[in-house]
Amino acid sequence: MTYVVTDNCIRCKYTDCVEVCPVDCFYEGENFLVIHPDECIDCGVCEPECPAGAIKPDTEPGLDMWLKLNAEFSTQWPNITVKRDPLPEAKEMDGVEEKIREVFFFGTGTGRLRRVSAARFVTADGRQMARPESWGNPAGTSRLRARRLDRCRAANY
Repeated sequence: MTYVVTDNCIRCKYTDCVEVCPVDCFYEGENFLVIHPDECIDCGVCEPECPAGAIKPDTEPGLDMWLKLNAEFSTQWPNITVKRDPLPEAKEMDGVEEKIREVFFFGTGTGRLRRVSAARFVTADGRQMARPESWGNPAGTSRLRARRLDRCRAANY
């Protein structure tokens, strides 16, 4: 078992959890944090420290995509070991659901993703990553989300 950072960290990036981690397994991207699953010792001290409730044990159902994202980005992003200020929009973004659908650029340096189609992403170093199945089918989303996807496609994201 390991812990993973989930959707609610996006555009909040509270770092209270980083301060209490005994093994420094947090990595910092531009919009959110991730936990390296091989470094996490499953102590659980970070979970209650997260003000956004974004840290979950990987044993909870539906977190496969987040485990993959945490594993992928923790090898690309820099390690963070000290608490920093949250993002300016943290309070208004806290609790907004499915932020991952609206955020197409992650991280810093080579960890940055660029959306190239509804189902494909390309990292800055040219590697391709498929849209995880847990994101669902755009045809099954609400009209509002479908319109957002259409705008993104029109803008060539």
